[in-house]
Amino acid sequence: MAENLIDAHNLSRSFGGRPAVRNLDLTLERGEILGFLGLNGAGKSTTLRMLAGTLAPTAGRITIAGIDLLNAPKSAKRKLGYLPEQPPLHPELTVSEYLRFCAEIHGVPRARVRSVVQGAQEKTGLEEVERRLIRNLSKGYQQRVGIAQAILHDPEVLLLDEPTVGLDPAQIQDIRMLIRSLGEAHSVVFSSHLLSEVQSLATRVVIIHEGRLAWSRPLTATPPDRLAASYRVGLRKASAPEQMVERTGAREVAPLGEGWFRIRPPENAAADFPELFLDRAVREGWAPFGFVAEETSLETIFLELTRGEPPTPTEAVA
Repeated sequence: MAENLIDAHNLSRSFGGRPAVRNLDLTLERGEILGFLGLNGAGKSTTLRMLAGTLAPTAGRITIAGIDLLNAPKSAKRKLGYLPEQPPLHPELTVSEYLRFCAEIHGVPRARVRSVVQGAQEKTGLEEVERRLIRNLSKGYQQRVGIAQAILHDPEVLLLDEPTVGLDPAQIQDIRMLIRSLGEAHSVVFSSHLLSEVQSLATRVVIIHEGRLAWSRPLTATPPDRLAASYRVGLRKASAPEQMVERTGAREVAPLGEGWFRIRPPENAAADFPELFLDRAVREGWAPFGFVAEETSLETIFLELTRGEPPTPTEAVA
């Protein structure tokens, strides 16, 4: 059974009576790189701030590696590394000075500070600039410094808020490669409004819209930008569509004619939903005779969920 390093339940946050995040459930399994996708203003940064313990939720509960973030914040935060959208840098310090300062804040024993800082600099490619003032570094290198401070204490979970925002294409590629390598040793949540970034890095994607969880799926399709959005199922002895919805948990069952139906899975459906649906169909006596996955792109799903644009599926035989 997979181990959840983050469990957030019914997470909500309002500002001046206006909801920014609403009843959000979110998990992060060990070994995952979770892409947190949404339009600007969707609630991504607010959610990450709550997960990092820098912003208290209006309602809800968060556990980090089984530790309640509200009841034991210091213990929970030892499991976390956090890069805000604006890295908390001290531009008047050199890279190594700043990272030594951060190591002390993270509670790294004094005898280990030097080796820990050295290790973080090596992982983030900062060895050549360790003696330079942070203010004189490029935006890309400043992001690397921000990531380095987040991994100093070897946390199990990394929270990265828009880690490539404001970078040029070469810097973006470098930071993406860095995140991918960090994902081998840490579980990662990174927020983005860039579909290409999520597709290139994430093992699972969560789409948030207007503060609510709109969609969550593993990115395991081949090719990686194609995802099953609905299914066509042939049934010789089908029940009424509303009965099939009730008995299978499907979000929608629409007749297509000649015994065929379009089945849309519920939001956040498990990967084995097709198998479960067909098993139910057999047990109900609906006599399935055909099954076709209708694939669509992550971009289409994103637009459908956030702007109401209908998807254009591409058929692929399952």
